Amino acid sequence: MSLLENLGISLPLVQAPMAGVSTPELAAAVSNAGALGSISAAATDAVGAQEMSAGVRALSNRPFNVNVFVHQPTAQDSAREAAWLAAMAPLFQEYGAQPPAALRPIYKSFLHDDEMLALLVEARPAVVSFHFGLPDPKRIAALKNVGCVLLATATSLDEAQAAKVAGIDAVVAQGWEAGGHRGMFDPDAPDARLGTLALTRLLAQRAGLPVIAAGGIMDGRGIQAALDLGAIAAQLGTAFVACPESSADAAYRTALAGPAAMKTVMTSAISGRPARGLPNRFTQWGENVGLPHPGYPMTYDAGKALIAAAKAVGETGYAAQWAGQGAPLSRPLPATELIALLVEELRFLD
Repeated sequence: MSLLENLGISLPLVQAPMAGVSTPELAAAVSNAGALGSISAAATDAVGAQEMSAGVRALSNRPFNVNVFVHQPTAQDSAREAAWLAAMAPLFQEYGAQPPAALRPIYKSFLHDDEMLALLVEARPAVVSFHFGLPDPKRIAALKNVGCVLLATATSLDEAQAAKVAGIDAVVAQGWEAGGHRGMFDPDAPDARLGTLALTRLLAQRAGLPVIAAGGIMDGRGIQAALDLGAIAAQLGTAFVACPESSADAAYRTALAGPAAMKTVMTSAISGRPARGLPNRFTQWGENVGLPHPGYPMTYDAGKALIAAAKAVGETGYAAQWAGQGAPLSRPLPATELIALLVEELRFLD
């Protein structure tokens, strides 16, 4: 039996925990349908994570995943931050607002978040997943001691091998095609930009861990391709954005269904780490700004302020609309119906 089957998960399908889109309702619907639903605690604190976990459990008694970000915090650089804010000032002024006076590290890394660790140990979700890196051995041991299965994103063989040494149970092979934040441990290191096909096969052959393929997978044929490459499951994120249970707003859904879906871009200008999304005014500005960003998550502090200022007057072109290269294949269905369709597509291939 595969690792997911041992958890009672009957389908080789994981819903990606896309921060800002995934909801307890979506995770519960996915888990109730036999796959692994996910929530993201990356953009919240322990109280928020507890509320989200309780929300899933109120709707489902099935296993689910809680995802946390394990980034190395960027040292703050006041000069770089001031230059970035000055460059953004005309954008804020266009919408009758002022940029923040200073930038804050708005998201706490799980590396140092003892409250989040305590919450996870108490809540004991079936699965905990890590993005941007790996926790220290004590945190890993604490979660394994209460029965959590641990996943970690890997964008390279080196990262996957580090996950194995750390005691992680399975890796999510995140290809260059994937939407949302790129999970590489060091965003300043050279990136081989391996695609999902090559990375999944490489890790299945050499990582010594079960592999979950992620990036550009939108239908049953894509899931089957991942399984044929040696993965135990496929992780789909963009495929669930258009589900009514997600928290994507109307502008996001409209953009996903339009021509922008054909031209997703990787940008660091919104958050300070590379992330793939739909092209818009924000990504275009990022291509031309010509300045080093202040790092993650300080850049996101400025980005979220601009997104809010623009949205307040009806401009949605500065939104963070994360999506992978499979976006044109999106199908706006309730999560239960989408999973039933994916299963039917898999059976048809049999």
